[in-house]
Amino acid sequence: QVQLVESGGRLVQAGDSLRLSCAASGLTFSSNTMAWFRQAPGKERDFVAAIIWSGSITYYANPVKGRFTISRDNAKNMVYLQMNVLKPEDTAVYYCAAGSRLLLDLGSSSSGRNYAYWGQGTQVTDSS
Repeated sequence: QVQLVESGGRLVQAGDSLRLSCAASGLTFSSNTMAWFRQAPGKERDFVAAIIWSGSITYYANPVKGRFTISRDNAKNMVYLQMNVLKPEDTAVYYCAAGSRLLLDLGSSSSGRNYAYWGQGTQVTDSS
C-alpha cells in the first residue's frame, strides 16, 4: 500500500522560511517523479514544484520560482520543499504526489492528473 505522509506545515509570517517533508512508502521511490501541489481556500489545487526520479531536473510554478526549492533523498524515500520568503498568498494545504518516472517535462509533471498517489496534506498558514 502506497503512503505519502507530509509534515512541516505551521503558522508562518511573511518573509519566513519553512521546509515541508514527505515520507513515501509502499512504492519504488527512486522510480517516481515527485511533486508538490497546493490548494488555497476556495481555489483549485495548483502545481508548485516537481522533481524527476533522479533528482537531476526540477520544475517550478512561476509564483514560487526563485523562492521554493524541491529536493529528494532516494536513500530515505523523502521529498522536501524548502520555502523561503513566504508570502500571504502561499497560505494553502500542501500536498505531496507521486507519479510515473516518465513524467519528465514541465507539461506532464505539472498536471495533477498524472499523479496516482497523494498525501493527506499539510497546512501552511500566514499569520501576518
